[in-house]
Amino acid sequence: MEKIRVIITNNQKTIKIPTGIRMLIRRCCHAVLRMEGFYDPAEISVTFVDNEQIRELNAQYRNKDSETDVLSFPMGENGVYDVNHDTGAKILGDIVLSMEKAVEQADQFGHGLEREVGYLTAHSMLHLLGYDHENGGMERVRMREKEEMVMTQLGLPGTSSYTV
Repeated sequence: MEKIRVIITNNQKTIKIPTGIRMLIRRCCHAVLRMEGFYDPAEISVTFVDNEQIRELNAQYRNKDSETDVLSFPMGENGVYDVNHDTGAKILGDIVLSMEKAVEQADQFGHGLEREVGYLTAHSMLHLLGYDHENGGMERVRMREKEEMVMTQLGLPGTSSYTV
Protein backbone atom coordinates (compact mmCIF):
# COMPACT_ATOMS: atom_id res chain seq x y z
CA MET A 1 0.00 0.00 0.00
CA GLU A 2 1.18 3.46 -0.84
CA LYS A 3 1.74 6.14 1.77
CA ILE A 4 -1.40 7.11 3.67
CA ARG A 5 -1.21 10.35 5.64
CA VAL A 6 -3.80 10.85 8.37
CA ILE A 7 -3.64 14.35 9.85
CA ILE A 8 -5.29 14.42 13.29
CA THR A 9 -6.17 17.68 15.05
CA ASN A 10 -7.78 18.13 18.46
CA ASN A 11 -9.99 21.25 18.51
CA GLN A 12 -11.83 20.46 21.74
CA LYS A 13 -11.00 20.45 25.44
CA THR A 14 -14.04 18.57 26.80
CA ILE A 15 -12.70 15.01 26.48
CA LYS A 16 -9.09 13.98 27.10
CA ILE A 17 -7.96 11.96 24.08
CA PRO A 18 -6.94 8.52 25.41
CA THR A 19 -3.58 7.05 24.51
CA GLY A 20 -3.85 4.93 21.41
CA ILE A 21 -6.88 6.65 19.85
CA ARG A 22 -4.80 8.42 17.20
CA MET A 23 -3.09 5.14 16.22
CA LEU A 24 -6.49 3.41 16.13
CA ILE A 25 -7.81 6.05 13.72
CA ARG A 26 -4.78 5.58 11.46
CA ARG A 27 -5.19 1.79 11.53
CA CYS A 28 -8.89 2.17 10.76
CA CYS A 29 -8.23 4.44 7.76
CA HIS A 30 -5.67 1.94 6.42
CA ALA A 31 -8.06 -1.00 6.96
CA VAL A 32 -10.90 0.67 5.04
CA LEU A 33 -8.63 1.62 2.14
CA ARG A 34 -7.17 -1.89 2.00
CA MET A 35 -10.65 -3.46 2.10
CA GLU A 36 -11.78 -1.18 -0.73
CA GLY A 37 -8.70 -1.88 -2.86
CA PHE A 38 -7.58 1.76 -2.70
CA TYR A 39 -3.80 1.61 -3.05
CA ASP A 40 -2.94 5.15 -4.17
CA PRO A 41 -1.16 7.60 -1.87
CA ALA A 42 -3.85 9.39 0.14
CA GLU A 43 -4.44 12.11 2.72
CA ILE A 44 -7.25 12.21 5.24
CA SER A 45 -7.87 14.91 7.83
CA VAL A 46 -9.51 13.97 11.16
CA THR A 47 -10.55 16.67 13.61
CA PHE A 48 -11.84 16.13 17.16
CA VAL A 49 -14.52 18.61 18.22
CA ASP A 50 -17.12 18.90 20.99
CA ASN A 51 -20.91 18.67 20.65
CA GLU A 52 -21.40 22.41 20.22
CA GLN A 53 -18.84 22.63 17.42
CA ILE A 54 -20.31 19.67 15.53
CA ARG A 55 -23.83 21.07 16.00
CA GLU A 56 -22.69 24.32 14.34
CA LEU A 57 -21.11 22.42 11.43
CA ASN A 58 -24.19 20.21 11.05
CA ALA A 59 -26.39 23.32 10.90
CA GLN A 60 -24.08 25.08 8.46
CA TYR A 61 -23.48 22.21 6.03
CA ARG A 62 -26.54 19.96 6.40
CA ASN A 63 -29.20 22.40 7.66
CA LYS A 64 -29.70 20.20 10.72
CA ASP A 65 -29.46 22.25 13.91
CA SER A 66 -28.54 19.34 16.14
CA GLU A 67 -25.41 17.62 17.36
CA THR A 68 -24.27 14.48 15.60
CA ASP A 69 -21.44 12.01 16.13
CA VAL A 70 -19.39 12.44 12.97
CA LEU A 71 -19.44 14.45 9.74
CA SER A 72 -17.69 13.54 6.51
CA PHE A 73 -16.57 16.05 3.91
CA PRO A 74 -15.47 14.11 0.80
CA MET A 75 -13.08 15.87 -1.56
CA GLY A 76 -13.76 13.52 -4.45
CA GLU A 77 -16.61 12.38 -6.61
CA ASN A 78 -16.96 9.17 -8.62
CA GLY A 79 -13.42 8.11 -7.68
CA VAL A 80 -11.84 11.40 -8.81
CA TYR A 81 -10.01 13.28 -6.03
CA ASP A 82 -8.08 16.49 -5.63
CA VAL A 83 -4.34 15.84 -5.52
CA ASN A 84 -1.76 17.37 -3.20
CA HIS A 85 0.72 18.60 -5.80
CA ASP A 86 3.60 18.49 -3.30
CA THR A 87 3.14 14.81 -2.43
CA GLY A 88 1.02 13.41 -5.27
CA ALA A 89 -1.44 12.05 -2.68
CA LYS A 90 -5.16 11.98 -3.37
CA ILE A 91 -6.98 14.18 -0.85
CA LEU A 92 -9.89 12.02 0.27
CA GLY A 93 -11.46 14.60 2.57
CA ASP A 94 -12.17 15.57 6.15
CA ILE A 95 -13.66 13.68 9.05
CA VAL A 96 -15.00 15.73 11.98
CA LEU A 97 -15.67 13.61 15.06
CA SER A 98 -17.40 14.76 18.25
CA MET A 99 -15.45 13.14 21.07
CA GLU A 100 -18.16 14.20 23.48
CA LYS A 101 -20.80 12.34 21.43
CA ALA A 102 -18.48 9.32 20.99
CA VAL A 103 -18.18 8.98 24.79
CA GLU A 104 -21.98 9.28 25.16
CA GLN A 105 -22.62 6.65 22.48
CA ALA A 106 -20.00 4.23 23.82
CA ASP A 107 -21.89 4.38 27.14
CA GLN A 108 -25.28 4.11 25.43
CA PHE A 109 -24.26 1.06 23.35
CA GLY A 110 -22.30 -0.59 26.17
CA HIS A 111 -18.90 -0.80 24.51
CA GLY A 112 -15.56 0.96 24.80
CA LEU A 113 -14.61 4.34 23.43
CA GLU A 114 -12.08 2.61 21.13
CA ARG A 115 -14.84 0.67 19.37
CA GLU A 116 -17.01 3.78 19.03
CA VAL A 117 -14.22 5.95 17.60
CA GLY A 118 -13.10 3.11 15.31
CA TYR A 119 -16.63 2.58 14.07
CA LEU A 120 -17.21 6.30 13.45
CA THR A 121 -13.90 6.50 11.58
CA ALA A 122 -14.74 3.48 9.39
CA HIS A 123 -18.20 4.93 8.74
CA SER A 124 -16.76 8.28 7.72
CA MET A 125 -14.02 6.74 5.58
CA LEU A 126 -16.66 4.87 3.60
CA HIS A 127 -18.47 8.20 3.05
CA LEU A 128 -15.19 9.72 1.81
CA LEU A 129 -14.98 6.86 -0.70
CA GLY A 130 -18.50 7.53 -2.00
CA TYR A 131 -20.75 5.27 0.09
CA ASP A 132 -24.05 6.66 1.31
CA HIS A 133 -26.63 5.17 3.67
CA GLU A 134 -29.10 8.06 3.69
CA ASN A 135 -31.52 6.39 1.28
CA GLY A 136 -31.53 3.12 3.23
CA GLY A 137 -31.99 -0.15 1.39
CA MET A 138 -29.16 -2.40 0.27
CA GLU A 139 -26.57 0.38 0.19
CA ARG A 140 -27.17 1.01 3.87
CA VAL A 141 -26.85 -2.73 4.65
CA ARG A 142 -23.69 -3.03 2.51
CA MET A 143 -22.11 -0.04 4.26
CA ARG A 144 -22.94 -1.47 7.69
CA GLU A 145 -21.42 -4.84 6.75
CA LYS A 146 -18.21 -3.14 5.62
CA GLU A 147 -18.03 -1.14 8.87
CA GLU A 148 -18.33 -4.33 10.91
CA MET A 149 -15.76 -6.11 8.74
CA VAL A 150 -13.23 -3.38 9.54
CA MET A 151 -14.11 -3.46 13.24
CA THR A 152 -13.54 -7.23 13.31
CA GLN A 153 -10.19 -6.83 11.50
CA LEU A 154 -9.13 -4.30 14.13
CA GLY A 155 -10.13 -6.64 16.97
CA LEU A 156 -13.16 -4.55 17.93
CA PRO A 157 -16.13 -6.69 16.85
CA GLY A 158 -19.67 -5.83 17.86
CA THR A 159 -21.11 -7.68 20.83
CA SER A 160 -24.35 -8.52 19.03
CA SER A 161 -25.86 -8.44 15.59
CA TYR A 162 -26.75 -5.04 14.23
CA THR A 163 -30.14 -3.75 13.27
CA VAL A 164 -30.92 -1.51 10.35
